[in-house]
Amino acid sequence: MTVAHPLDNAVWRSLTTGHGELAEVHGRARRYPPDVSPFAAVDGFDDEAWDDLATLAGPGGRVVLFRDRIPSPPAGWRELLRGPGHQLVLGAGGLQRVAPVDTVRLTERDVPEILALVRATEPGPFLDRTVTMGRYHGHVHGGRLVAMAGERLHPAGFTEISAVCTAAHARGRGLASALTQHVADAILARGEVPLLHVASTNAGAQRVYERLGFEQRRVVDFVALAAPPDPARADGREPSTQRNHAPA
Repeated sequence: MTVAHPLDNAVWRSLTTGHGELAEVHGRARRYPPDVSPFAAVDGFDDEAWDDLATLAGPGGRVVLFRDRIPSPPAGWRELLRGPGHQLVLGAGGLQRVAPVDTVRLTERDVPEILALVRATEPGPFLDRTVTMGRYHGHVHGGRLVAMAGERLHPAGFTEISAVCTAAHARGRGLASALTQHVADAILARGEVPLLHVASTNAGAQRVYERLGFEQRRVVDFVALAAPPDPARADGREPSTQRNHAPA
């Protein structure tokens, strides 16, 4: 029997291991709290799993899935957006060094400034409590946050680097590379492997990561969905927030 690699379904792996305490659970579906992240996952794509995800999302609720080969959803679901992306992991050659920059640790009190930078640069979904997913670091210039990077998914043995972004007026200084290096160094110091996900349309970012020593592992699908307006709850179960003990 072929055993799936844990990163083939990285959101599921994260919500059943490193971020199990954040998981909202219904049957075979998991998701992050809606103010933390839009990401959700199922352990397969049969009718039962889709029904569990619909119940967890709630009528018309929106979720984002990403993993290898996501099929079209069943009737009642609305597919809002679909696109390919690249999953990269640090290669055997290790992290290639770049010049460091000054960094500050970002916390929940920095969220307004973080969200302003995210709105200007659009690195991907970032919500009011996304900072609770891991450690985020930024570079401040002229009293303003101009670049940042941090940790998002946390599948056992791995940590994802995410929200790498730089304000337009501060680009060309190597800030994205330096902050990615800074976050990756901390992940490596914990004995974990850094990974990244990047949209296929963002070739510039992928080149930055490859110069740092990241290598493409596989192509993944990113799919945003709206649940059926009135999902059946034949089993009578309600979503719950609990530590996940399911096999990952």
